[in-house]
Amino acid sequence: MTTAFLFPGQGAQVVGMGADVAAGYPVAAALFEEANRILGLDLRKVCFEGPAEALNTTTMSQPAIFTMSAALLEVIRTESAASGIRPQITAGLSMGEYTALYAAGLVSFEDGLQLVRKRGEAMQAAADATQGAMVSIMGLDEEKVRLLCREAGQGELLEPVNFNCPGQIVVSGTVPACQRAVELAPQHGALKAIRLEVAGAFHTSMMASAAEALRRALSVCRIAEPDNVKTLANTDAQYYASAAAVVEGLAKQLTSPILWARCMQRLIDEGVDRFYEIGPSRVLTGLMKRIDRKAKVVNLSTADSIKALIEGA
Repeated sequence: MTTAFLFPGQGAQVVGMGADVAAGYPVAAALFEEANRILGLDLRKVCFEGPAEALNTTTMSQPAIFTMSAALLEVIRTESAASGIRPQITAGLSMGEYTALYAAGLVSFEDGLQLVRKRGEAMQAAADATQGAMVSIMGLDEEKVRLLCREAGQGELLEPVNFNCPGQIVVSGTVPACQRAVELAPQHGALKAIRLEVAGAFHTSMMASAAEALRRALSVCRIAEPDNVKTLANTDAQYYASAAAVVEGLAKQLTSPILWARCMQRLIDEGVDRFYEIGPSRVLTGLMKRIDRKAKVVNLSTADSIKALIEGA
């Protein structure tokens, strides 16, 4: 059997995440405390108690999701003798790629956490300077979404950036262009067009300053060479072959489309037969059902889900 661990990105956060896992498993509680120490703030309290307004900010949600996913991962590792689960491949959606690299042993928990904090801060700064937005388009294929972008853009930036699954593509660009996309989408046959609650036009050229700041942070980060566990890159659906490629891929990710559907299809085509979504939501589990309904995905987001996995091993 070939196993892949999948990690969600920004948007997966929810108030209360991790509280049951930390209460049930000391290794998870210790990791939340370690995150507090590294960041110099009470991330644990924001995850467990909120408020949602604080948790949902770009600067807080990214380290929060990274820590939550890492805590679940550490529980799985601790209980691996019982579960027998070890990945051969890891992948993460957008910010989740950092957790995937941590799971593959390419970055430490502290370095990964510091990177996602700097990533979130850089993205927020770029968003404040550029005033962009994002819209989720449902029910259209890529060609029709590109046509919509051309019509709604009216010369302004608007382009497809998240290819999540068949029939769900996120577009990103200026605020006026995104608003026009919402208004025009039904005329193009879209089932829904929903403006996302994000700070800016992520994965476009409007994040160029963030990519530069992140590249500087990556240049001083310790990144190991890929070894036994492979990590699939969002931007080209290729496995990272070197530490230098990781630096380039993570920096490029901020201004480039996320090819999640292509990544998952590659893993399916290569014979991966067990997928585990490790994080605070079921987002990736839902996307996989639309990519390939036959793919087996186990969602691990709570203490109960881990307990069920171990007892069923």
